[in-house]
Amino acid sequence: MISWTAPNNGGSPITGYTIKIRQNDATTFSIESINCDMSASTATSCTVPVSALRASPFSLDWGTSVHATVIAINAYGGSSESAAGNGAIITTTPGAPTLLTEVVSERTKSTIGLTWTAPIFTGGDVVIDYRVNIAEVGKSYTVAATGVTSTSYTVTGLTAGKTYEFKVEARNSYDYSSSSSILTLLCAFIPDSPTIITTLNVNDKVSVNWNEPVANGSPITAYNILIKKKDLTFEQENAECDGTSSALIAEKTC
Repeated sequence: MISWTAPNNGGSPITGYTIKIRQNDATTFSIESINCDMSASTATSCTVPVSALRASPFSLDWGTSVHATVIAINAYGGSSESAAGNGAIITTTPGAPTLLTEVVSERTKSTIGLTWTAPIFTGGDVVIDYRVNIAEVGKSYTVAATGVTSTSYTVTGLTAGKTYEFKVEARNSYDYSSSSSILTLLCAFIPDSPTIITTLNVNDKVSVNWNEPVANGSPITAYNILIKKKDLTFEQENAECDGTSSALIAEKTC
């Protein structure tokens, strides 16, 4: 919006205004007559669409400051041009963030780390911050975080075994961008350690038993069994205890 204060009318009522806007050459001012036809108005403001400022003859680039002058008109003619005023900037929403990926080192059984690339197109203004959105697969999105000023964020409070979708938006002074591409991830982590390890003589063999641990979101697929040697170090037992055996996993014994 372009606005101004009405001047002294010189003894004759002001019948209208002429508004000029500076072109992209930073020198030439052209009359805005399509959106600001003030020939029969005594208003002191006019709203010009950004699309008009982007088009000829103004052809203003994104991020350009809008400079305007105003001429007051009465029955005796037009005043001299006002000093150029400015304050508005040609802006729109920024582009969407790209390359949304997981930060694997941030993963636990209840957290997933995210990182993304800032949009190249900022909409004519700086990107202020980001909004991170989350949804369980098949459910509605909710906001996980707003006001994120870096290009990474760790989402906490997740449930192991559930699959989540993530997307991120960038914000400038105009508004939020469209969303990044969706990243879908299963919240899962390495299992907890087995507990209550016992050994039992079974004829000429020794049975190793344990309690199945919490899987933390992904089925346990194997176990490694280590037995203490005479020198008190541990060595993996593979000959009798094939840890990839499904029977071994089901029975939790070797």
